[in-house]
Amino acid sequence: MLSHTLIIILVTAAISISAFSNGRIYNDLIMYPPAIRKGQYYRLLTSGFIHADYMHLIFNMLTLWFFGKVLEQQYFQQFGKFTYLIFYLLAITVSDIPSYVKHRYNASYASLGASGGVSAMLFAFIILAPWSTIYIFFLPVPAIVFGVLYLVYSQYMANRGGDNINHDAHFWGAVFGIVGVLVLDRNAIPRFIELIQRPEFNF
Repeated sequence: MLSHTLIIILVTAAISISAFSNGRIYNDLIMYPPAIRKGQYYRLLTSGFIHADYMHLIFNMLTLWFFGKVLEQQYFQQFGKFTYLIFYLLAITVSDIPSYVKHRYNASYASLGASGGVSAMLFAFIILAPWSTIYIFFLPVPAIVFGVLYLVYSQYMANRGGDNINHDAHFWGAVFGIVGVLVLDRNAIPRFIELIQRPEFNF
């Protein structure tokens, strides 16, 4: 049986690749505030299944694969079969809401990408294993340091704008990932505090 992580990746890749060559799919699914104001709320979710280009798609899906599969197999199963899937889909939707509110009267704004869901998975992982090693271009970096750099980069790109990628969703996805873990697991905070006080570097 396929894991939920792999199913998400396959579905996202299929829809994204289809949208690359079909403008109608792209326009029907993208997060476009004027359309949402007319009642097309599904766009808050569907925009997470299309991407700007192949690099955007590959980066998001690789990140989801590395962190999502670990969380699914080693953590989320204890909360129920579909908790992981619900967590991911809610992360995409919820992380889009602040951008919609911010740009709800801006007819020139549109955004897309699975960044909110992927960011939620990344930061859920960081809360659970802050000192795990993440490799960036073959350079080992503690997960918690990578998380900080990730948010700084996202804020820079959000201020820069111009690429239709919802960089604000990186931040709100991170918030959702952290809060979501705390809602599911009341022991997560004391465990995180304990772990953060005992740095372990396994490079």
